[in-house]
Amino acid sequence: MRHSNAGRKFDRNTSSRRAMFRNLAANLVLHERIETTDAKAKELRRVAERLITKAVRLGTVAYTTQDQLSESDKGRRLATKRLIASFLPRWGTRVEKGGATLKVDLVEKVLVDLAKRFATRPGGYTRIVKLGARRGDNAPISIIEFVDGPVSNKAAADAAETAPAAP
Repeated sequence: MRHSNAGRKFDRNTSSRRAMFRNLAANLVLHERIETTDAKAKELRRVAERLITKAVRLGTVAYTTQDQLSESDKGRRLATKRLIASFLPRWGTRVEKGGATLKVDLVEKVLVDLAKRFATRPGGYTRIVKLGARRGDNAPISIIEFVDGPVSNKAAADAAETAPAAP
């Protein structure tokens, strides 16, 4: 019986599974949209939304500059920053158009950008769009992205089909 055993194991031990989700979450925060299997996307949603909720619960403290915070607010922000940093790697590198690399502080991006963006949203920060089967092994593939980011091509096509035609 699987009483209170939530989550998929992915045929990995705990440390390998944790490392996989750390990397997937870091890439999701860095690129704001990643393509992975359906099962991994569904489990990643749990991980990513918990990280963002930690930052959102701080309120304006998350994205206020340090010099404007009181001592207690600085402590709350530091504690949350350490909680997020205990799971996410600190830095991520993204290749921009033209081949230039950009080094991004992932923890600050969660605290400043994502907390501000989702401040009024009560949850449901990610969207999973199913793409179909992978060519090599027929695994179901999905895109997981933040809800207010750019809409994927498949989601835009579906929305265009369901929208009523203009008279």
